[in-house]
Amino acid sequence: MLNGLVTALRTLTILPVPGKDAERFSTALYWFPVAGFLIGSFQAAAASLVMFSGWSEAASAMVLLAGFVLTGGIHADGLADTADGFFCSGSKEKRLRIMKDPAVGSFGAIFLCMIILLKWIALTRLLESGLFQWIVAGAVLSRFVQVVLASSLPYARSGGGTASGFVEGAGWRHIGITLLLAGMLHFILLRDMVPAALVVLLVVLPAAGILAFFSRQRTGGITGDVLGASSEMTEMLVWLTAGFYLQ
Repeated sequence: MLNGLVTALRTLTILPVPGKDAERFSTALYWFPVAGFLIGSFQAAAASLVMFSGWSEAASAMVLLAGFVLTGGIHADGLADTADGFFCSGSKEKRLRIMKDPAVGSFGAIFLCMIILLKWIALTRLLESGLFQWIVAGAVLSRFVQVVLASSLPYARSGGGTASGFVEGAGWRHIGITLLLAGMLHFILLRDMVPAALVVLLVVLPAAGILAFFSRQRTGGITGDVLGASSEMTEMLVWLTAGFYLQ
């Protein structure tokens, strides 16, 4: 079972994790919220070091930088590719082809810049109030949403792809178990802010459903790029909602 954690960390981070990968990559989905917790904790720790100077804007930037470094920017890359593919005209095959192209188009650049800007704004407000736990909560929920999408949609590319191993064999069991795990971590982190924690869930879960519907309509299923985009967008929603609710 711990092999799933190894695969999850190797997939979601650049860490050279020792051990063997899981025989079935879908097993790693059970560990995605844990991986999110570790990633978010690293980001929060990086922010706390900068906050000693009292410069919240720089600390917010450090959260984003730490996330990009630890993940290798894989989710940000997925967001840009997804935006380019989803908002182009043409067939599903054309959209998938555009998403596979490593070049970033105008839609991808605009969406990536906007998401980063909105994250930075929200994080600045949260850090000024000393709410570092929201950084971790965003990372946990974003990886849970990845599990939801991977487990509820078919893989869009007929020839397989990077994320196909995670999608094949994933189902409602993965959603149920990770829902319990992510929910437990979420409310432990935010045990002093339960109303805000509930509001965030009421925003994130419907948003995940909308993205799943949109992905099915535009590409016929799910891809690794869409999973990465879901992570970036979920973090943004968590931090923005918390910043607005707790103002």
